[in-house]
Amino acid sequence: MPTTSRHDLVRALLRARMTVLADIDRDPGAPERLLVRSDASGSFQLSELGPDGELVTLTELPEPVASAHYVPGARRAVIEADAGGNERAQLLLLDLDREAPARGFAALKPLTEDPAHGHHFAGISHDGRVLAYTSNCDDGVDFDVYLCDLETGEHRQLWKSGGWAHPGSGFSPDGRWLSAIRSGPYPLDEQLVLIDIEGGGVSVTSSPGSATLFGPPAWLGPDAFLHSTNADGDLRAIECRHPRGLDGSSRIAGSGERHDTDVVSSHDGSTAIAIENRDGASVMRRIDLEMGALGEAIATPEQGLVEPALSADGSIVYYTLTAPRIPGDVFAYDLRSGETRRLTTSALEVPVERLATPEPGSVESFDGERVPYDVYRPHGAREGEPPPVVVHVHGGPESQARRQFNPVIQALVAAGYGVVVPNVRGSTGYGKRYAALDDTTRRLDSVRDLAAVHATLASLGFDPARAALWGGSYGGYMVLAGLAFQPELWAAGVDIVGIASLVTFLQNTSAYRRAHREREYGSLAEDRAFLLEASPLTHVGAMRAPLFVIHGRNDPRVPVSEAEQLVASLRGRGIRCELCIYEDEGHGLARLGNRLDAYPRAIEFLDSVVGARRPDPSPLGPDRV
Repeated sequence: MPTTSRHDLVRALLRARMTVLADIDRDPGAPERLLVRSDASGSFQLSELGPDGELVTLTELPEPVASAHYVPGARRAVIEADAGGNERAQLLLLDLDREAPARGFAALKPLTEDPAHGHHFAGISHDGRVLAYTSNCDDGVDFDVYLCDLETGEHRQLWKSGGWAHPGSGFSPDGRWLSAIRSGPYPLDEQLVLIDIEGGGVSVTSSPGSATLFGPPAWLGPDAFLHSTNADGDLRAIECRHPRGLDGSSRIAGSGERHDTDVVSSHDGSTAIAIENRDGASVMRRIDLEMGALGEAIATPEQGLVEPALSADGSIVYYTLTAPRIPGDVFAYDLRSGETRRLTTSALEVPVERLATPEPGSVESFDGERVPYDVYRPHGAREGEPPPVVVHVHGGPESQARRQFNPVIQALVAAGYGVVVPNVRGSTGYGKRYAALDDTTRRLDSVRDLAAVHATLASLGFDPARAALWGGSYGGYMVLAGLAFQPELWAAGVDIVGIASLVTFLQNTSAYRRAHREREYGSLAEDRAFLLEASPLTHVGAMRAPLFVIHGRNDPRVPVSEAEQLVASLRGRGIRCELCIYEDEGHGLARLGNRLDAYPRAIEFLDSVVGARRPDPSPLGPDRV
């Protein structure tokens, strides 16, 4: 069996492909058909999986497909795509019975044609006539709800949100209600809004005076739905409500007791599935609707992140599964027989047994708070020679490092690095108390968590003198903050679309994001002094570790100027700093070619700084690379 170089192994891991579920054809009597998005071509494009298991490519567009949904009663789909990662998405209509894949946007019918603003799918009526979407086209800031008649092409504003709003779960079964989620006045604070299509009135459920999350409705019929909320506790539980009586509810027994829990339901309301977040992994459980309680867990091939949807009659759970050893594929679970079918198998050039699996752990931080983490260990590590280590920090900050396939983490492990993936304070998935511990003027407490992680590296078997930070978006801010506030701890950093100055970030981010982000970080008007103090750029004089920076020219969230000003300052002080800007990318790298350029260069950069011990070559098998 031939062997391959470490460089080839890293590139093979980065070429791992994934397929994710986009929508289910729920037309009565229709054969089993699914829309799926796959990045087999290098960016996410749309395919259809038919009842015979054949995967038919539908698009080969110059831009990735962000979402896709069937139009009921017609062989058409609505797709969402932006330009160069600018997040100003447009909605287009695709003919699913066309003879060849759509290779350009001219082959699709535009439903929105306003490249200065964003448009996001919010549902299609069950008769296939009306499309709902959110857009900031009115004032460039607020995302309001609009309706489009797919036959006449007429658009009208349905609801003025007055702030940041994003789609819920679409239309109620009788078409009377449309759901949306609107941000409240606090960090991690959301309100469930039901808009009356006939009268235009709204019903809003919120928790005044406190940060509370309300998930979208999982309808059980025209007069009842389930949804998740942490209104009455630290963790999200499942409650049953009625659209006209949002003040009254009953809780599904067993939900929200140990884990954050979300919910989906079938179109006919006969079946509902709870999804528990168990320390970053998903566990699906059927809900006994008669008893109002959680039932047994549904087995999945591996423990990972699951995104489910139910067939129209509730008999089959279709889901995307991504796990540390599964890049991402679509599965089906038959609730009647208990049978699991794997519907797609995406390309993976590396044998599964060569992939690292995480070991969970936690460390006590400066104030006694426990910070959870996962540890990935490299193959072939030599006894008595602790390998260098990368602390990989997630973005958000209102997010969580989940138990899913991460090609960068696997590539770092293959390159000989240990990888520690912490969920520092402010991460979701551990209750609203933990998620609020980094809000506004407590921002630097999360950076202090990085010091606690560093303090445990030796006990984990890694070399703390050769510890690097790697992160994207808010994780990029954490990289820069670690290098600025803890220069004695970190030997190198890789910053991807990160924030260098909280002040210039808030000044220059897209207008529709500013107010939303100020709730989390602090406001320019009232917290400017703290924002300056908490900015890595303010303390750039203390930074001494070499830094590798990746950014997209079209980033609407963290403008590329954040990278440019930091790099200029570091280079002016003689600090080694490499900058890669990709002209056709936005907030992160969506194109395979760019990832294959940037990430191997970043790993080689770390090699030159912390000197990774090269593990033994790894067998890939014939024709694998």
